[in-house]
Amino acid sequence: MRDPAEILEKLPSKVERIRKELAKRIYGQDRLIELLLAGILSRGHCLLTGVPGLAKTLLASTLAEIAELDFRRVQFTPDMMPGDITGSEILEVDKITGERVFKFMPGPVFTQLLLADEINRTTPKTQAALLEAMQERSVTVAGKSYPLADPFFVLATQNPIEQEGTYPLPEAQLDRFMFGLSVDYPSFEEELRVIRETTSESTCVLEKVVTAEEIREMQEAIRWIPVPESVAVRIAEVVRATRPGPDNELASRYFRWGAGPRAGQCLALAGKAFAAFEGRSSVSEEDALHALEPVMRHRLILNYRAESERIALPELLDELTKSVR
Repeated sequence: MRDPAEILEKLPSKVERIRKELAKRIYGQDRLIELLLAGILSRGHCLLTGVPGLAKTLLASTLAEIAELDFRRVQFTPDMMPGDITGSEILEVDKITGERVFKFMPGPVFTQLLLADEINRTTPKTQAALLEAMQERSVTVAGKSYPLADPFFVLATQNPIEQEGTYPLPEAQLDRFMFGLSVDYPSFEEELRVIRETTSESTCVLEKVVTAEEIREMQEAIRWIPVPESVAVRIAEVVRATRPGPDNELASRYFRWGAGPRAGQCLALAGKAFAAFEGRSSVSEEDALHALEPVMRHRLILNYRAESERIALPELLDELTKSVR
């Protein structure tokens, strides 16, 4: 890899160019795009929850287009098998020897950017096959391991409205996602722009502003950024404060289950990414806590009291961070 300092120096301008190209097709959603880029450059995966028609698929395909990434979309269904994702062995006849041999046929997971559409519509067995590939970044079939592409990033979606015939992801599998992102409705001005510009014959031409190799270099350079001891202590204190117990009154009052150590890792990595976006080579407390809600959204389980009092998670997290000093 080139000198990390040199890569980090150019990283803010690269990220800004990516944002500008995405803005040509994705109207609004600035916060979502920022978190998505932070997830990719931190080697994480994102779980998007939103109603249909909010450009989740368009966002993934546009990102793949401007970054020259291999992109595949898989629509998950209840009858899908693990082999439909990871690939499977087929029996072939060797044309030279005439012998019958098994040949591995790679599945759609062998790509660089995978859109797992409506991941909660498939069975836990198939979900586990994908999430194992996300964690290990390899697939094992018939005792043989096959490495996945580098970079490799999964963008999974869930529909919060239709819950019939779905298989909610278990908490242990949700923890594999770095961010849990909520895709909101556009503002009035943004929706008006969507109506005007997407119903005409004009086409938007995108520039390829970054390559897969440059993304790999940026991922490695971001890992090179140190996390000060004071920031690491703050992250650990906040994560531990989410766990119900005699020392955590707020968590005991509103949470059934708190976040595990992986949440702290994600906060540190996100802090590195946000620092790099601004051209800094040191992580601040604000950088790490800037990603607190998307890191915790799918990791914290609210109890009945929190649901009955209709307390929103952002309010709880704000109160929690203020209580940990």
